[in-house]
Amino acid sequence: MSEERRYVSGLEAYALLQSYGIPVPRHGIAKDEDEAVRIAEEIGYPVVLKVVSPQIVHKSDIGGVVLGVANPQGVRTAYKQILSAVTANASGAEITGILVEKEVSQGLELIIGGKRDPSFGPVLSFGLGGTLVELLRDVSLEVAPFTRESIEGMVRSIRGYPLIGGYRGNPPLDREMLIDIMVKSAEMLTGDPEIREFDINPLVLYERGACGVDARIAYGANGSTRPSTAVQTLPPSWMDPESIAVVGASGDPKKLGYIIFRNLLRYRGRLYAVNPKRAEVLGHPAYASLLDIPGEVDMVVIAVPAKLVPQVLEDAGRRHVKHAVVISAGFRESGEGGRVLEEEIIEISKRHHIRLLGPNCLGIILPHKGINATFQALNPKQGHIALISQSGAIVATIVDWSIPRGIGFSAVISLGNQADLGFEEFLNYFSLDDRTRAVILYVEEIRNGRRFIEVVSGITTSKPVIAIKSGSSGRGREVAASHTGALAGEYEVYLAAFRKSGVIPAKSLKEAFYVAELLASEGYPRGVRAIVITSAGGFAVMASDYAEIFGVRMIDLPPDAIEEMSTFLPYAWNRKNPMDIVGDAGADRYARVFDVMIKYQHLWDIAFVIGIPSATLNPNHLAHEIVRFSRNTENMIVGCLLGGDSVRSGVGVLREHDIPNFEDLLDAFMAVGTVSAWKDRNKNGQRDRREPETVNRDEGQRGT
Repeated sequence: MSEERRYVSGLEAYALLQSYGIPVPRHGIAKDEDEAVRIAEEIGYPVVLKVVSPQIVHKSDIGGVVLGVANPQGVRTAYKQILSAVTANASGAEITGILVEKEVSQGLELIIGGKRDPSFGPVLSFGLGGTLVELLRDVSLEVAPFTRESIEGMVRSIRGYPLIGGYRGNPPLDREMLIDIMVKSAEMLTGDPEIREFDINPLVLYERGACGVDARIAYGANGSTRPSTAVQTLPPSWMDPESIAVVGASGDPKKLGYIIFRNLLRYRGRLYAVNPKRAEVLGHPAYASLLDIPGEVDMVVIAVPAKLVPQVLEDAGRRHVKHAVVISAGFRESGEGGRVLEEEIIEISKRHHIRLLGPNCLGIILPHKGINATFQALNPKQGHIALISQSGAIVATIVDWSIPRGIGFSAVISLGNQADLGFEEFLNYFSLDDRTRAVILYVEEIRNGRRFIEVVSGITTSKPVIAIKSGSSGRGREVAASHTGALAGEYEVYLAAFRKSGVIPAKSLKEAFYVAELLASEGYPRGVRAIVITSAGGFAVMASDYAEIFGVRMIDLPPDAIEEMSTFLPYAWNRKNPMDIVGDAGADRYARVFDVMIKYQHLWDIAFVIGIPSATLNPNHLAHEIVRFSRNTENMIVGCLLGGDSVRSGVGVLREHDIPNFEDLLDAFMAVGTVSAWKDRNKNGQRDRREPETVNRDEGQRGT
């Protein structure tokens, strides 16, 4: 717990709430029993007595609250009881007084909280309150800026909202009063930069009116956030360099400079090796320094000891090199000496107008240019997904994972320490990049959250952005000093920021890539109405189960469609959705079902096509029929060719035509469910994101 914080509750907290128009009970602070009795007589019985102490957060837990005090003797007894309980259960706690307040009638207990996040700034929280708030954890969060509309969304999003709107014959509660109080609470948090955290718990809500029964506020100047600064646009040459120099290029296979230079041998531009100890590297002449290279250099990749990097950047500046990738480690991540060294290379880069990626990064991969400026040995396929990661190990793992699955990339970026370039600059670039249809972020820390929200909010309206945030377990977090601190941890704040800016959160790398591939290929579905076409009864049953789990709605087939399909399907077909068209189905039978479903495409939004290894089914032929199906509908088509080598040719056809295929039926429904749930949460106040951009389909197009 930071010693720079100052905690207030009781009289001082109530005074602040009242100054913002937030209702609180009639109250007074007592220093002795006689004063407590006098205050109780003035405000009227019954009353509540509470200990006031900057060290005590949960008063009830240590016996610091007595309810239902109905007479003067009861006040004196309660006063003594509280002092005794605090002495026994919180010895050493400073008691600044006993708060005597009017006991309010029972109502719905809620919590309104706020905190100042070091990256994202003011964060508002709301949910079911009282003593069980951490147990229930039915809370919604919103990051600044706040609007009345966004606050209304917070109220509606908690699971307990029916208790506010009216539940099982109970009348609705005063929602407008609640929202007014939340708006005023947001004004209090944003208007006073010294407030670091606050709780109003409980806020008791009635049919008419509300009352903040308890409040605790933490002040602390060290809760300030980084100011939002403008993001400079990356020049096109960053992703399209005509020449690259590798400083630290080596012929020794044990060194990073060897792996990086070897990877770049596929590069179709001019490639230079810089190593003062060698005459050549892997068949290329080696130069003693950047200053000795005869031609222009667009990008320099630096893989030398950290202490040598400042001089390399000075040489790059003299050569008017504008782009640098610093692979070298030993900077901010290594301690104070490294931090000073990182500040030095930042200063040099700014002075010479060099845009710097890293340091301490894996590098950059641009498959369309044959650029693999990393020490990752494998080269991923070209594709339409951009990956931006703060972890080099994650990049290496994902590239290795993607190759056998046929997943391709428009770019792979390892950010490292983000001394200069970060998420925002590359997101801006990918928003305009025709090759990129979806972006995946692996996030450990966003250093300027407010700038991130500003940038990514402008991108997600046209292209999907999917993010994985590490650190969900909460290990190593600061011990929470309030309910808000316990509920609005770092991970929860990041999720709130993602929701606000239109970013789709994913729980795993696999989910992120399946969602990205689905959206890059198909765009957003209009809704969750689905059909399933399969020749395997078991998978039809599983599809129904998964649909229910992930919120996908199976439609009832119209009688006319059932009648038409019964003219050509075997008598044993099940005549319902999911459609089991019987195990001996070939591609032609699927095709005829597709033709009927095209006629009724206004009734469904998503089609799952399941094919399994079979002597009667040619997966290549089925894949081509799925492609034809896709070209003739604006709806989402999800391929599920399940199996191994026997269906591989069909999977290749689907990928060639930008149609997603899932190896596991569960993954297919999980991806569709994630996208649909995100769209449903963001439909209020959001633009339609169904089709981020046109998706080319060889002989035709599917777009907006």
